[in-house]
Amino acid sequence: MSKALVAYFSATGTTERLAEKVAKATGGDLFEIHPSAPYTSADLNWHDVKSRSSVEMNDRASRPEIAELPDVSSYDTVFIGFPIWWYTAPHIIWAFVEQAGLSGKTVVTFATSGGSSMGGTTSDLQALTSVDVNWIDGKVLNGASDAAVAKWVESLGL
Repeated sequence: MSKALVAYFSATGTTERLAEKVAKATGGDLFEIHPSAPYTSADLNWHDVKSRSSVEMNDRASRPEIAELPDVSSYDTVFIGFPIWWYTAPHIIWAFVEQAGLSGKTVVTFATSGGSSMGGTTSDLQALTSVDVNWIDGKVLNGASDAAVAKWVESLGL
C-alpha cells in the first residue's frame, strides 16, 4: 500500500473506533478532524431543527471551521471517515475536502451510519475537488471487525 493518511471526524466516538481500524489495516497515520468550536450534545440533536448540526446540514454552503489541517503532501492516499448526516458527509468534511490540498491524491471514503448507505456521498465530495483527485467510493462499515476492515482495505488494491 502507498503511504496513507486516515483523516476522520467523529462526533460520538463511533467513527473514531472505525478510523483506528482503518489506520491499522493500512499502516497509515491517523488524523482527527476537529471543528474549531466543538459540538455539544445539543448541537448534535438532529430532532431540533435549530440545533447547530441541523442548521449546518440544511445550508449546502455551510462550512464549519476546522481547528487544524494536516499536511497531506507526503501521502499518496487519504482515507476520509465520517458519520453519515442527512444522507451525506457532515459539512465539516466538505470543508476538509475543499481545504486539505487533495490534488493528485487517491481519496477513499468510509463511514458509519445509523441506517443510511453511502448513497451519493462520494459524488458530493468529488464535486468539491479538482478533476485530478482519484476518488474511490467507500462504504459504511458499522461495527466491522479488524479482519473485515483489513479485507475491505485489501480489496481496494492500493
